[in-house]
Amino acid sequence: MAATRNHPYHILPPSLWPLIGSFSALALTAGGVLWMHDNPYGRFVLLAGLAGVLLTMFSWWRDVVHESRAGDHTPIVQLHLRYGMILFIASEVMFFLAWFWAFFDNALFPSAVESVGGVWPPKDMPVINPLGFPLLNTLILLCSGTTVTWAHHSLINGDRDGLKKGLLATIALGIVFSAIQAYEYAHAPFGFVSASGGNVYGSTFMMATGFHGAHVLIGTIFLIVCYVRAVKGDFTREKHFGFEAAAWYWHFVDVVWLFLFISIYLWGGWGAEWHG
Repeated sequence: MAATRNHPYHILPPSLWPLIGSFSALALTAGGVLWMHDNPYGRFVLLAGLAGVLLTMFSWWRDVVHESRAGDHTPIVQLHLRYGMILFIASEVMFFLAWFWAFFDNALFPSAVESVGGVWPPKDMPVINPLGFPLLNTLILLCSGTTVTWAHHSLINGDRDGLKKGLLATIALGIVFSAIQAYEYAHAPFGFVSASGGNVYGSTFMMATGFHGAHVLIGTIFLIVCYVRAVKGDFTREKHFGFEAAAWYWHFVDVVWLFLFISIYLWGGWGAEWHG
């Protein structure tokens, strides 16, 4: 019969979400540029694009969950989903490499302009004490890596109670990390732009650590969705890629933070006065 499927792949039905997501991402980017150039409509274009991106994420991933429940995620499909997640994380590594590059370029070859003085950190500028909140956040993320691994092993061994507790603990640690980082930013001795007392150090510092903070928020939401799915009984020992992808993403966030803490907080602020 023509409708008989004799292969292990899942043929996707037509979907508008890739198209909607593409135009939403374009609006989000264009709106951000317009807003930065003081265009009166920039913020509205940005918000419309952000709403479209969030709608696309929710709806597209909802469809993927429905496909999983329908049995469309065969072993070969699950394998390819893993390949996709690996490539996505690799692209994220390249994303952070750009911010590290910007920081190290300025740190190793500091400008001779008066505001920098040919030294790094710039002259007469205090930096955040790395042995205070940054060290605490490092310990928090390391602990969260342990709790998400506990949840994963509990799932593999059929312990659903351990899965839920491990997820809740990881979510709580992620929220605490974000709260501490927000407090740190609010009391930082430097700003992001020159109008708020910032310079090249503040810009490169906040772009690198700020984007990491955004990834922590995204990862926390990812884990919250996994917790809801765990409560509903979606994950089994044999099929739990949704949780596995969240765990991989969270471990990636942990590793990036370790590099940030060592290179930007410790090495990047060496020799300057510590604030706080």
